[in-house]
Amino acid sequence: MPRWTGAVAACALTLALGAAPPATAAPSTTLRAAMDGSGVDTLNPFLAFFDGALEIFGNVYPALNSLQPDGTPGPYLATSWTPSADKLTWTFKLRDGLKWSDGKPLTSDDAAWTLNLIMSDAVAGTANGSLVSNFASVTAPDPTTLVIKTKAPQASVPYVSIPMRGIPIVPRHVWEPHAQQLKDYKNDALPVVGYGPWVMTDYKQEQYARYDANKSFVLGAPKFDHLVEQSFKSTDAAVAALRSGQIDYKSGVNATQFKALQNDKNIKAIQTVGNGWMGLEINHNARTRSGKRIGTGDPRLGDPVLRKAIALATDKQTLVTKVIDGVGQIGAGYLPPAWPQWAWKPAEPTPYDPAQAGKLLDDAGYTKGADGIRVKDGKPLSFRLGIHSDDSADAAISTYLVGWMKAIGIKLTIEPLSMSALNSDLAKGDWDLLMDAWTTGPDPTYLLGIQSCSTLPKDDGTGGNTDSFFCDADYDKLFKEQLGTFDQAERAKIIGQMQDILYKADVNQIYYYANGLEVARTDTVSGLTLGEPNAQGLYPAQSAFWSYLKATPPTAAAAAEGKSDGDGLLWGGVAVVVIVLGAAIVVLRRRSAKGDRE
Repeated sequence: MPRWTGAVAACALTLALGAAPPATAAPSTTLRAAMDGSGVDTLNPFLAFFDGALEIFGNVYPALNSLQPDGTPGPYLATSWTPSADKLTWTFKLRDGLKWSDGKPLTSDDAAWTLNLIMSDAVAGTANGSLVSNFASVTAPDPTTLVIKTKAPQASVPYVSIPMRGIPIVPRHVWEPHAQQLKDYKNDALPVVGYGPWVMTDYKQEQYARYDANKSFVLGAPKFDHLVEQSFKSTDAAVAALRSGQIDYKSGVNATQFKALQNDKNIKAIQTVGNGWMGLEINHNARTRSGKRIGTGDPRLGDPVLRKAIALATDKQTLVTKVIDGVGQIGAGYLPPAWPQWAWKPAEPTPYDPAQAGKLLDDAGYTKGADGIRVKDGKPLSFRLGIHSDDSADAAISTYLVGWMKAIGIKLTIEPLSMSALNSDLAKGDWDLLMDAWTTGPDPTYLLGIQSCSTLPKDDGTGGNTDSFFCDADYDKLFKEQLGTFDQAERAKIIGQMQDILYKADVNQIYYYANGLEVARTDTVSGLTLGEPNAQGLYPAQSAFWSYLKATPPTAAAAAEGKSDGDGLLWGGVAVVVIVLGAAIVVLRRRSAKGDRE
């Protein structure tokens, strides 16, 4: 589709904001942000994966806990959470007197119903089933008490339901009538009934989401009266809107745009430590939990020699230098550098060595034909490479990959797909190779979980939350072990072993960890980003939940002078250092947006 011009973006935003209030109306403030580039796959929180959807859920639905600046659990619906001596039972005390946006009481029954539905229904567990796979039971003995019993000790229980990246709690009275048809329920009746910092009052798919502030929000009312998240078809269009003052904030610009915006006196640009990876997934064996093969993937990719050759023929340093302009690090481990407590490096890193790749293929019987393409089982080594059609990084990487693979006798055919189409193909196994990216927070439970056997789909196609159909018994054993390990150092050792298994499998080939690049206007908003930069000038990874809640409009005087509030710096506020100590484990994850991607 064509890129939006600034004028078209302005028109769309005008529609999103609605008509201007009459001159006599009380002044109203609106925070205008670019929606996450991943977009919104569905407004149904039981099914959604895209970051754009998760931002919406964090805005409008509550969670049991919030996430404190030091990485420990904070109060939200719950004011306390206490494990039993054997750490098999957690008792949450919930606030009394809260109400959903439609006036109905919000009680522990809503939380128990939400969690039980995910535990008992495969469709309801599509997005978050792995987070409660160790739960034995969830009960609500009274309106302000929630009791969670686990099959084995689970350190991450207080983080299973946190804003944006955990399980959102939904109103039972709204959702229960749709539980039997959950797969088809769109949840698009407006305003959406919830209890969060914002109430979503208007939504247009691939256009915008508009919210009113919840002035009685228990964690503090938003400083802006309204929030509009505007969807853009490209980062170019979003950056043009930022420059012209049509939006106030954009996360996830590319390196070229970031460097250009650094020179704009009305814009503050910061880098955050990379909390995600960009890489390649290989469909080595798409199948269901029962072992039934599915999809149209080429079975020859099940050969570890072929996957190793692909890894050897990939020059990661060139990708860092050329694709992200050096703004990031070469990838290896499955978990990104934002969380050094889980840092892992391979004992024997795979080098860039196309000659070695060629020898491996020669020795394995992959012979070159007259056209230079190798042949095995009577067919040329020709594979599909799925990329996001609207992502410049995917396009750049795929061009390099085609050339590198051709040099060792493998033909790649690039297949640009929309994000929804690519993810649909992934779940069905209808692919050979795919470009992919994921982000995670301090606790890697979810990201590690999507590589476990339990996330393979059932034979009927339900319940699947796998990322690459990876399934390994040793990995699964370690996954369960780390889940119940409360000592951080010991847990890190176990997680290191898991990353080693993933690295050697070459099913997920991690290319790089890009720094986060965020830009905002200094004349229209302050306080968006919390935290202090490290020695390299990188800020901590950010959360839109807190950013939008703490963002502050300029005073009338400051706006007239073209300055922001206070000292004029966007990035002030409370210092945030996300640390995980002992049992402090945070669940943050999701298929992510890198510019205009997932």
